[in-house]
Amino acid sequence: MTTTTETTTPVLDAGGVTMRFGGLTAVRDVDLKVNAGEIVGLIGPNGAGKTTFFNCLTGLYVPTEGTVRYKGTVLPPKPHLVTQAGIARTFQNIRLFANMTVLENVLVGRHTRTKEGLWSALLRGPGFKKAEAASHTRAMELLEFIGLQDKADHLARNLPYGDQRKLEIARALASDPGLLLLDEPTAGMNPQETRVTEELIFAIRDMGIAVLVIEHDMRFIFNLCDRVACLVQGEKLVEGTPDVVQSDERVVAAYLGTPFEADTPGKADAPAPAGTPEAPEPDKAERTTSTEGEGQ
Repeated sequence: MTTTTETTTPVLDAGGVTMRFGGLTAVRDVDLKVNAGEIVGLIGPNGAGKTTFFNCLTGLYVPTEGTVRYKGTVLPPKPHLVTQAGIARTFQNIRLFANMTVLENVLVGRHTRTKEGLWSALLRGPGFKKAEAASHTRAMELLEFIGLQDKADHLARNLPYGDQRKLEIARALASDPGLLLLDEPTAGMNPQETRVTEELIFAIRDMGIAVLVIEHDMRFIFNLCDRVACLVQGEKLVEGTPDVVQSDERVVAAYLGTPFEADTPGKADAPAPAGTPEAPEPDKAERTTSTEGEGQ
């Protein structure tokens, strides 16, 4: 279990986030906070609104209602401005530049941290060359961090699936975020790859970066996170420590597709309607029939 770092101002503070598409409410009045140095999990059945909520946090969607704050500042509803503010993300489906090298993919993530403009790039002056060298150094550091430094010149499309997932994380880290959002980072992975990803996320947390992660692998999420929130039909059902959430009967019922009715007795325990005669016990009924036969 990880250790939460206390802070006065949350890294992420989402309040009353609601997202409607016409008459469909995909996310309804969701509150969520993530503190510095904390790993928070977001779980829920398919269609619960988890990725839609992520899209609201990162500016891909403009919430119908509610606010999203990063370190106390309301975020603008523009993805590049959200990234510039300090929030980076990966996607449920891998979105790498397939025909670019591994190094080039990471360098793309540096675009919000470089100040060189068009004329500087065209003239290639000393300032541009210095910024380019700094970005190259940082990108190689990140590739070494995820263990892909020896594949820097490989095309991204030629990487194994697990390495492509790690490359997406490295590209997100290239923007130097304070909060990293991971959308199903272990989807399609085998147990060994999942374990490597878990260790990688712990290492990211140890760098001082808060992490919010969506995942369907319950063993992975409960081993990884300090807190877990469960979304069901766009609403937050429960939030708490992994032990609290995984033992909550409402969460179990949500995943099994069975409504949880705490105060409704089962049919077997329901009292018999008033005026209904009780059936005699089997042995008593047999004795009564036998006695009547002997009397005849």
